[in-house]
Amino acid sequence: MDIYRVTIPHKLPSANDYINACRTNPYVGAKMKAETEDMIILYLRRLPHFAMPVKIHFHWIESNKRRDLDGIAFSKKFILDALVKAGKLKDDNRKCVTGFTDSFSYADEAKVIIDIEEE
Repeated sequence: MDIYRVTIPHKLPSANDYINACRTNPYVGAKMKAETEDMIILYLRRLPHFAMPVKIHFHWIESNKRRDLDGIAFSKKFILDALVKAGKLKDDNRKCVTGFTDSFSYADEAKVIIDIEEE
């Protein structure tokens, strides 16, 4: 099976960032989500459409240890929704995404590396 790799060279919003935006105003939270998904879609363009179910590995690279791991990994919601919005996945339900894993490391620049494997 082929594994497709995409790197998103940005620090994505954490759960706390999104919650704070939604508490400010629901429209602010919706705008953050839409803008984040649109930015992610730019990096998903070279991916094929996945007709079969997929497993996804997210490798989160942070520039420091200030953010909680669960808050960082929350951004997979934006990534999965962007995959659907871009037409790469039919849906992000259990029939289309059968599982995912997370790993974390630290470097000078924050980014996320996504490995998608069709089953």
